[in-house]
Amino acid sequence: MFKKVMIHTKRSIKFTVLFMLSAFFIIGAIAFLYKPTYSVFIEGEQVGYTEDKATLQHKINNYIENGEEENENIAFVQVNNLPNYKLCLLKKNIVTNDEEIFEKVKETGIVYYRYYAIVENGEEKVYVSNFEEAEQVVKGLKEKNSANLEKITIVEKYEENLQGLITAEEGIAKLYTEPVKKVNITKTTGNVNIRSTTSAKKIDIGISLIRPISGVITSRFGALSKIRTSAHTGLDIAASSGTPIVAAASGTVIFSGRKGNYGNMVVIAHSNGVQTYYAHCSKLYVTAGTQVTQGQTIAAVGSTGNSTGPHLHLEVRINGVAYNPQNYVY
Repeated sequence: MFKKVMIHTKRSIKFTVLFMLSAFFIIGAIAFLYKPTYSVFIEGEQVGYTEDKATLQHKINNYIENGEEENENIAFVQVNNLPNYKLCLLKKNIVTNDEEIFEKVKETGIVYYRYYAIVENGEEKVYVSNFEEAEQVVKGLKEKNSANLEKITIVEKYEENLQGLITAEEGIAKLYTEPVKKVNITKTTGNVNIRSTTSAKKIDIGISLIRPISGVITSRFGALSKIRTSAHTGLDIAASSGTPIVAAASGTVIFSGRKGNYGNMVVIAHSNGVQTYYAHCSKLYVTAGTQVTQGQTIAAVGSTGNSTGPHLHLEVRINGVAYNPQNYVY
């Protein structure tokens, strides 16, 4: 009996050793013939292989943030089809194609440029490279006491095509008109004072804003459109009708109701002269005089007023002047 056990044990040890040697041989053969690689897919279609996923993705991310041109006006690149990676074993004689993959990603890239328009009475007149240049134009017109100064605004632009940019000096020369006394007219509608003055400049508002909704930005501050008579004074964020809208910050509701092209709208007054507008709503859940807290549901996304689809029109106004909401949120 003891001899049988010993024989069985020796056979088990022998089998285990042979199994380990076989496994080691197989692993060695695989390591010799194959290498760990990532198969890369774009929109479900395999476009190649990369050994270094991190480096390739870093290159793509850098392209999205900065583009490839040496142009200070590039704001970002919108890439619609980012790659997906799947780990696999690839024969060592198969060549990876990182550059080809990168070029395929770039094919879907849309470059957006940032620059500034000097707008006179709702019409874009000249374009300059940065906000400092735009300020110099306004300052120059002020020093010359230009007659059209009250109609001049600065609008931050994000567009696919970069307009012909000129210097501040050229802008002043082009926009200057002889001094004439003008009356600054402010349009008041109901209980809400609506002014079309806009500013691309970021100033410290002393409060922190949160996103009223999550969604896709469909129209940026300062954009022009066939459905508008002047530059866009806010930010449009598309979302499904009925999506809850929350207060970007605590404050007091000073308006809740129907307001012309804005449709159903809520206006909240915060500290430091800051107001936030929430327009085109389908439902309003608060009334004027209500104290609201940051994050409290105040309305629902809709498409009332001058609107082509369900979205939230968000404005940030400081002492009546509309500022780019993306300076503070999104």
